[in-house]
Amino acid sequence: MKTSRRKFISAAVAGSVGLGMMPLASCKSLKQPCITPEILKERYSKLDEIIRQPVLKRELLSNPVIIETVELLRYRNNFLCRVRSKDGAEGISVGHSTMSTLFPIFLRNLQPFFVGQDARELDLILERVYIYNFNFRYNGISLGIPLATIEFAILDMLGHIAGKPVAELIGKIHNPEVGIYVATEFREKPLEEHIDLIKKEVAKYDAKALKIKIGYQYAGTKDIHYQGIPGKTEKLIPLVREIYGEEMALYADSNGYYDVEGAIRAGRILEENKYLYFEEPVMYDHFEEIKAVADALDIPVANGEQDQSFVHFRWLLANDGIEIVQPDSYYFGGMIRSMKVALMAHAFGKECVPHMSGGGLGFVYNTILVSALPNAGAHHEFKGLDTAVVFECPTSPLKVVNGKIKAPTGPGMGVNIDPDFIKKHELVTM
Repeated sequence: MKTSRRKFISAAVAGSVGLGMMPLASCKSLKQPCITPEILKERYSKLDEIIRQPVLKRELLSNPVIIETVELLRYRNNFLCRVRSKDGAEGISVGHSTMSTLFPIFLRNLQPFFVGQDARELDLILERVYIYNFNFRYNGISLGIPLATIEFAILDMLGHIAGKPVAELIGKIHNPEVGIYVATEFREKPLEEHIDLIKKEVAKYDAKALKIKIGYQYAGTKDIHYQGIPGKTEKLIPLVREIYGEEMALYADSNGYYDVEGAIRAGRILEENKYLYFEEPVMYDHFEEIKAVADALDIPVANGEQDQSFVHFRWLLANDGIEIVQPDSYYFGGMIRSMKVALMAHAFGKECVPHMSGGGLGFVYNTILVSALPNAGAHHEFKGLDTAVVFECPTSPLKVVNGKIKAPTGPGMGVNIDPDFIKKHELVTM
């Protein structure tokens, strides 16, 4: 884990001869490498080439895999996607909890496009489906979640056909065990209650890392004038460090709460208390502001969980406005698209710490994605093992042991969903 932006940039400049980077001494600021228009053009070109390259290893699939059906199944608040090929192969995935709102997009905007396609062309399918019926107008989580649900099921099917885990379809297994951090919330609570709740969450698992929420959100109140609890964040940050000591890796997330000035002020406190990165210091799509915060701080800045566009990540990476990319494989439309973002970051020596959606089998899917990342961070989001899905995983206990979870290595997603649980689901139609 990189703990100093200044050290990170110095290392990047030292290794950037291939990109034509100028030495630090030639720039006005000693904290930033000098990115001329010519260099910026080169950086964009490098990123564009990565976006164009397919991720799925088609060579592992010698024969066409024509998708015959794409089904959405529902039991209470649980959703499954089941895909079948004309040759009888099958894949299944667990949908995100928000499918109860987004299922019409699944059925109207996405399902028809996938039927009849050769699943070996998944990279191109994922690109073209955004154009189909002007789907880009629904860009973001509203399109990304149902799209990812379909992609996960197709990858599961292809993994069973190839006899490979999904991680080996989209890369190779770099991280057979994935380090986790306990993700906590509670920002709306008074300080003492907030601390007590953090302690209870951390105590549930054999964790070596923790992420706290700082600042405030209007998640539980309609009072438009409410600004949270004054002075709470300034007390919370050092108190958590005091409680857990130097051995615990600590991270902080403001979910875009601050403006630039406030984010820099909070970032200084994080630096003083040796937190390892600052997630979403300002709004996720305020790119110039993200860069302004990152340039002012030594602590690495992370961003991307809310994002839906390669272009956004492209700008932040090309302009050196971010150290850690955080695509959410559900929100961003699947593992293949998320892997491309990770590879974009990897090309510039930066890390990927994907955001993880809770519920369903989100912890399984995120562990699989991280296992394939060449530039995974030290610790990754973890929101617990609770799920309503009845399943087994033959190749991993899926438990936190010494701060890590062993990634599944069975074919496809490596999990077997109980057939009786599947039978409880009914087909969703319009």
